[in-house]
Amino acid sequence: MLSKIPAVLTLVVALGVPAPSGHPLPDLRQAPVGCPGGTTVQPAQCRDWDVCMVADASRPRGPCLEHGPAAAVRLRFTSSADNIGDGPLVIYARRSPEEPTMRARQALQSGVDGSIPASYDQAQRDLPATVYYEPAPTHEHWHLLDFEHFMLRTPGGETVVTDRKNGFCLGDRYTIADDLPARPQDDASPTGELAKFLRRNMCKMRDPAATTVKQGISVGSGDDYPYKVDFQWLDLTHAPSGLYDVVNVVNPDRGLVEKRYDNNASSIAILLQWPQGAKNPPAEITEPPRVELIRSCPGQERCARPWLPPVR
Repeated sequence: MLSKIPAVLTLVVALGVPAPSGHPLPDLRQAPVGCPGGTTVQPAQCRDWDVCMVADASRPRGPCLEHGPAAAVRLRFTSSADNIGDGPLVIYARRSPEEPTMRARQALQSGVDGSIPASYDQAQRDLPATVYYEPAPTHEHWHLLDFEHFMLRTPGGETVVTDRKNGFCLGDRYTIADDLPARPQDDASPTGELAKFLRRNMCKMRDPAATTVKQGISVGSGDDYPYKVDFQWLDLTHAPSGLYDVVNVVNPDRGLVEKRYDNNASSIAILLQWPQGAKNPPAEITEPPRVELIRSCPGQERCARPWLPPVR
């Protein structure tokens, strides 16, 4: 599980600067892995994930095969992040026309009058992450790098597979059920105006020439990427049979200032088994491995505790 160091101390360790005072801060909660954004069902009942065999590993949008031969096997799953904090997450990015990527800053809401910085120049905190244009057909907009990461790990904590998707366009894609006093109530307020923008925000879609972009998540809302979107997967092609954690972490480097950080990870435990009880994947993959969800562990980075399958 992520360390429960108080937020002020965590910021000093992570960024070398004191935490800001007088600002309502966002709180990014990693939603349960494989659940649609804003779900109210038990995480173990979520089925927004599948196993997809593809004939061409170089094609992000290759169709899923029922039978091989397959060049790659992907565990696809939905990832979602909620803002349950006291203030909105607001990010501005900017570049010159000659630069390929944008520099990013986080804007913090005023604790005095509730105002929100209106531009990159007014935003208070430089971010280590950059923003780039993602040309993949299901994206085609500007992505904030390193907002979330996901990985496949052994029960002992060894990382076996890491994600290829590390950029996100953030907006208010769904509403969460939590009772949050800071949820925008007045459309004319600064947070209400921001929420109206974020509900339709697509991060300068199909505009690779853009030099500025704004994105974020309001209090009481979340951003999700469904499992059928490009790169929402972990590659199982070379993973041996066994018990694994699928771990999803929002704000993994703690570059974004938050109210707290101990809810930034969620995980599921899965049992991966190649056909005919094989320990390793075959040289030619003609059938997908069986993937069984063992348990879901919202708020935890470790889920696959010692476990034995039932005798059949």
